[in-house]
Amino acid sequence: MTFQDLVTIAPLVAAILTAVAILLADLIRPGDSRLALGAALVGLGVTAILTIVVGVTPATAFGGTYTVDALTTFLDVLFVSIVAMTIMFAPDYLLPRGLPVAEFAIVIVFAMTGAMLLAASTDLLLLFLGLELMVLPGYLLAGYHKTDSYSTEGAIKYFLLGSFSSAIFLFGLSFVWGLTGTTRVDGVATALADIVAGAAPLSPGLAMGLAFMTTGVAFKIAAVPFHYWTPDAYQGSPTPITGYLSVGPKVGAFALILRLFVEALGPLAEFWLPVMVILAGLTMTLGNLVALTQDNVKRMLAYSSIAHTGYMLVGLAAYAGGQISGLEGLLYYGAAYAFMNLGAFAVIAALQKRAGVTSSLDTFAGLGRREPLLGILMTLFLLSLTGIPPTAGFFAKAYVILAAVQAGGPLTFLAVLAVLNAAVAAFYYLRVIVYMFMREPTSDAPAQRHGRLLWGGLAAATALTILLGLFPSTLLSIVGEAARAISTLPTS
Repeated sequence: MTFQDLVTIAPLVAAILTAVAILLADLIRPGDSRLALGAALVGLGVTAILTIVVGVTPATAFGGTYTVDALTTFLDVLFVSIVAMTIMFAPDYLLPRGLPVAEFAIVIVFAMTGAMLLAASTDLLLLFLGLELMVLPGYLLAGYHKTDSYSTEGAIKYFLLGSFSSAIFLFGLSFVWGLTGTTRVDGVATALADIVAGAAPLSPGLAMGLAFMTTGVAFKIAAVPFHYWTPDAYQGSPTPITGYLSVGPKVGAFALILRLFVEALGPLAEFWLPVMVILAGLTMTLGNLVALTQDNVKRMLAYSSIAHTGYMLVGLAAYAGGQISGLEGLLYYGAAYAFMNLGAFAVIAALQKRAGVTSSLDTFAGLGRREPLLGILMTLFLLSLTGIPPTAGFFAKAYVILAAVQAGGPLTFLAVLAVLNAAVAAFYYLRVIVYMFMREPTSDAPAQRHGRLLWGGLAAATALTILLGLFPSTLLSIVGEAARAISTLPTS
């Protein structure tokens, strides 16, 4: 390892040291979560600063297998933001249930290191390593409330199906490695470009490998019909962890998709475009239709998360159709969805501070009168998830849909389907708002007192949801640079 390599991976090293610092803080003052939380937030702040500083100049490390470019920087800052907000939301939920906060922070920061490695990997083996480093802590987090049977059940389902999907992905990777002779992303792209140019045939083995890799990735993003683990894992997990699982691993899996499909499989875009169109249409339609039937808000948001995966796939399909704006829309959607969905789960976690409170619709009845500020914030996040202007969610949907319209062909139908799905989604999101402001409370328990960290995290999520909607141009310029860093399409 050279000194330049060490500088290039400095943000990843800082993230690992943050986890170590949390562990030491817990050893020094066991049972006192304040020191551990302080170490976590300070360490994440340092990691974010290093990410931005190192990202100013694109660089590679370890022979080109680790790359820092505009995409890496954007995703790493997003990962840090997601983890920092989750850590801020968690204590109010975990402490009343006797769940250790320090261990939670350590595990989630280690999961973040896997996501950061995933974002920077330009080698198939390193991509797989980053993927596993990201998802393995997720299995632990899903079963974090080990005395809760629902948490254990969800964790087991998540682990089993996640393990199967990883094996399928690795099986496909081995085919691609064996038949292209390389694991480097650019090397695979070159080999596939020769196939497209007619210099080499597309062998059945290579086609099978690509199919296995696509299937493995579809499991990770919970695309239909590979979504079965999502509702049980989300409903059973402790609510702050559900919020993290709904955005962190999803954005990380899309980082894998960008490196794999846009860079490595870019020459075969016309072949995988129909697959993405079908996956996007099925995913957003089934996710929204099943969400309509849910009376548990956590489970409803789980199916909603599946639907949002479909919207993001619309952006990927638009890119395959020749529109770089589709890639920009996908990245914008990832950031907007992360903040508004984390905010919604933070409100649910706040309501569940008292042990025994469920996430059923009845829990939200009369919230606008019992805790008006939480009711207003939940309304904002739900309106953004619906896609009501001028929130971040509106522009996120608008960008991916417009990119699909510009691509034309079958993507025009996909754009129309996305608009119809957004209209369907409005019903179950607005139903929660109706319960909060137009239904009588089912309990006369006094309002809870919430910690400063929770309010700070909610303030950050609220500000970002509003600002990204009112001033989308700033984020658009950032995601534009990130998209151009990996795109092979003309930028004009």
